[in-house]
Amino acid sequence: MNNHKRFLLLLLLCAFLVFGSWVLQNDSPLKQGSSLTPLSLAFDWTPNTNHTGIYVARAQKWYEEEGIELKILPYSDSVSPDVLVNAGKVDVGISSTESVTADAASGAPVVSIAAIIAHNTSALAVLKSSGISRPAQLEGKVYGGYGASFEEPVIGTIIKNDGGTGTFKNVTLGVEAIEALKSKRVDFAWIFLGWQGVEAKREGLPIVTFPIDAYGIPDYSTPDIITSAETLEKKKDLLKKFMRATARGYEYARTHPRESAQMLIDAVPPGTFPDTGLVFESQEYLSPRYADQGKKWGLQTPESWHDYPKFMLDNKSVFDAEGSPVTAIDFDSLYTNELLE
Repeated sequence: MNNHKRFLLLLLLCAFLVFGSWVLQNDSPLKQGSSLTPLSLAFDWTPNTNHTGIYVARAQKWYEEEGIELKILPYSDSVSPDVLVNAGKVDVGISSTESVTADAASGAPVVSIAAIIAHNTSALAVLKSSGISRPAQLEGKVYGGYGASFEEPVIGTIIKNDGGTGTFKNVTLGVEAIEALKSKRVDFAWIFLGWQGVEAKREGLPIVTFPIDAYGIPDYSTPDIITSAETLEKKKDLLKKFMRATARGYEYARTHPRESAQMLIDAVPPGTFPDTGLVFESQEYLSPRYADQGKKWGLQTPESWHDYPKFMLDNKSVFDAEGSPVTAIDFDSLYTNELLE
């Protein structure tokens, strides 16, 4: 072998050794890049602590370990995650028990594949300065709502169960609930304790709250992760991998609230959270509520998917595509635990 050939072989050997070392040091990026399968997720709102487990799994590269390239679509107020999921435009989305029930009634069904929070963490809220100390005193007061059909039956039932007749004035909010309360545009609002409740506390705004499930309203898990029946059938293995990584993220967040909150803050554009302290306090509130103690994250119960949807149907707040109240739905078709280990 002449010197020229020896030189070429030496160059090839050196290149191979360098390339092999680079691949090992970088966790086989070429292999990852060629094997990752895209999976799209539509958010139900701007990033918040309901979504922390997803950001944790992403930061820890657990989706990549499952061979998934997760694409998070930003929230849009022009089209809901339910519509995108049902149309097959995205693989999974984040929704609510109310929306999933309404979707089934209207002929655009989706399937809940995991409960993000095990129980209802919402409440009716009033300013402490209002002097209102019980739901019966909301009689005839002005409620700042979101324009959903289920709000009036829920609030009316709460007032009745506390001794009132269930009547109140309903206006649709154009601002955030806490802002509406502060400005006294409304007398009471429906808030989420893990975010708006913490926000009021941090702003030094004394409020009194009446938990939704404390006055005869069936408890339910919400928000939920959803997919379509077609995607569930065609991409079951991919969805199982997605849920495995997502569950790791939420399980980590259950026991590491501060670290998880920081991952959420670090993952979003600067300025998303003007008050980062709100994120940390919200996470401290939600982390132990993602799942019941001793239970795995994400598991859904028949009670959650039967009792509250039945309440919605009984109160004629669920409608078909023609706008007529629906009286029957297959509640078991609304959810599944089959993707959770």
